[in-house]
Amino acid sequence: MPSLNLTPQQLAEQVNHLFTLPDIALRINSLLKHKSTTQADLEAVIENDPALAAQLLKLVNSSYYGFPQKIDNLARAITIIGHKDLQILIMATAVVKTFKGIPESLVDMNTFWFHSVTCAVIARLLAKQLKITNNERFFIAGLLHSIGKMMFFTQYPAQSTEILKIKERGVKAIQQAEIDTFGFTYAEAGAALLEKWQLPQSIWKMIAHHLQPLDSDGSVEDACLLNVAADMTDKLEPCAKVDLGIEEPDIDFNKPAYRYLQLHTEQTSEIIQDAIFESFEILSILRPEAAQIF
Repeated sequence: MPSLNLTPQQLAEQVNHLFTLPDIALRINSLLKHKSTTQADLEAVIENDPALAAQLLKLVNSSYYGFPQKIDNLARAITIIGHKDLQILIMATAVVKTFKGIPESLVDMNTFWFHSVTCAVIARLLAKQLKITNNERFFIAGLLHSIGKMMFFTQYPAQSTEILKIKERGVKAIQQAEIDTFGFTYAEAGAALLEKWQLPQSIWKMIAHHLQPLDSDGSVEDACLLNVAADMTDKLEPCAKVDLGIEEPDIDFNKPAYRYLQLHTEQTSEIIQDAIFESFEILSILRPEAAQIF
């Protein structure tokens, strides 16, 4: 199949016409760019969307944060989690609702989002384990690391169908098929869209380079961590219509990203034990219909 001779930016422009972030997410992102923004400014915007406010309170009270006392009002929630986490939680709720109309023959969206949420949780747990500061960015990077696949599926379903026919040959074969067909991978496509959505460079660069993390022109550590989180998620295979019994995945600690981060079995075992249940709880809040299939 001949290459379509696209650039990631051209594909992002096509997709942006179809899938734009909800106005409230754009407004919150805009407010958080200004140091003069007050708590009252943020509350006023969020309170205009009662469903979003309810979701935020559920997320803040989830095991993901593990606060000892129930947080029952928006003002306290914003104070406790801080502006960075607020931006990420709003982005998470917005993006999960944004991509619709994906051909069912290509992807089960409930499975896709459970996989994405699990990667998000694992990425942040890894960052905490490795004592990386400002680790909130890893959640949104994990959640959105595969968004480029949605871009391919919506814009080029025929080509995507052909690529998926070789999935039994493994991840590397799929990535090469994407390059042969589109000229770039899903990681580069997703990064271009997130850059267009004005997400921080630290997030979209991490996504752009997570398939080849040691070649990153940003933070190699960030790219390696996302690479490992995605690999652990793939191995864990948290997919729909199966029970949630945890089996220790067979992880190859000799892979470059694992070696770079100097990870070992005890660290990943603890993360896996925590991640699957946290992921299910978060998914039930962000996409309740997905939780009903388990």
